[in-house]
Amino acid sequence: MSLSPVFLCGMAAVWQQVLAVDDFEEDPRAQGARGHRRSVSRGSYQLQAQMNRAVYEERPPGSLVPTSVAEASRAMAGDTTLSENYAFAGMHHIFDQHVDSAVPRLQFANDDKHLLACCSLDGTLSIMTLSPSPPTVKVTLKGHAGPVTDFAWSLSNDIIVSTSQDGTLRIWNTEDGRCIREVVDPEASELLCCTFQPMNNNLTVVGNSKHLLQVVNISTGKKVKGGSSKLTGRVLSLSFDAPGRILWAGDDRGSIFSFLFDMATGKLTKAKRLVVSEGSSISSISARSWISREARDPSLLINACINKLLLYRVVDNEGTLQLKRSFPIQHSSQPLHSIFCPLMSFRQGACVVTGSEDACVYFFDVERNTKAIVNKLQGHSGPVLDVSFNCDESLLASSDATGMVIIWRREQK
Repeated sequence: MSLSPVFLCGMAAVWQQVLAVDDFEEDPRAQGARGHRRSVSRGSYQLQAQMNRAVYEERPPGSLVPTSVAEASRAMAGDTTLSENYAFAGMHHIFDQHVDSAVPRLQFANDDKHLLACCSLDGTLSIMTLSPSPPTVKVTLKGHAGPVTDFAWSLSNDIIVSTSQDGTLRIWNTEDGRCIREVVDPEASELLCCTFQPMNNNLTVVGNSKHLLQVVNISTGKKVKGGSSKLTGRVLSLSFDAPGRILWAGDDRGSIFSFLFDMATGKLTKAKRLVVSEGSSISSISARSWISREARDPSLLINACINKLLLYRVVDNEGTLQLKRSFPIQHSSQPLHSIFCPLMSFRQGACVVTGSEDACVYFFDVERNTKAIVNKLQGHSGPVLDVSFNCDESLLASSDATGMVIIWRREQK
């Protein structure tokens, strides 16, 4: 089906609003960021933050789903069922540059169809480009002296931050793979997870093996005063809400903490604690402002080592959680991750995707009471650790414990 230029221009303007309202592990909120690979100054980050913040503050309280956004999502989903929306034509490409070393994290660049990055326990990160064909490894980021545990793209995709068991946070130029800065943990603890503050990419939150959560200014490499807190265990997972005012952190003792984030100072204030399951690791947290027309509450998607994928409702402005749904998967020990699908289906329900220790990728309809599995992808030879959609859901990437990265192509209706 061909679309007129007028329709495409209108959709682009509306979709920019969609990207600003939604929040998920793969977080495409950069406005006009595509193609910008030059270094971004602190002033540019602040300008971007002001632009993003304006999108939220201009909406009246409670208006989580603007009419234009709903119409845009409905148009993108089309008159199809979820099963039809998430049918895949097969494997588009397989990357094996990290073979024999697990790839715990992978993520498409913000607002981008063809730029993908992953990190590996072999101590490196890869940036891959899927177009033009054939897909290739664009650049390899080398410098960590230990396994790379996590990474995050900046809003403009010109910077990646990464954490490693070598006790360092590194900041990389994504164009040439150059390490811009190295921040050493003063306690020489393993760094296990990281995430950018969504409204100010000059700030990154890092979690370590000594139970400490810390906000770091990446321009100076200094830790922010008042921006640290202790959890009950090793900090394994992090996620902000869309406005960047609430941060959730999960540890290996089964607890999820919510923190209030001071936008002006970077200070963290501990708010709530939820024990999901005592002693079970919280390996992944993904936040979303709303899931579908039928499920408009802010939500968290949680991977915990209890053989279930958990969906929580956020019930107040302090990040208090209430369990909404759980989905059975094989998850007892591996650091599995899951995502909300970036586009909505307004015909029925909405989808989440997760890895699993049985080497499969699962799609669940969060609004379906029975037979919630919408699709299941098979092709990996080990536990699937992470999944990531590109911005228009035409491609899904998945990584596993054997080092394989598979790119899946969604059927176009």
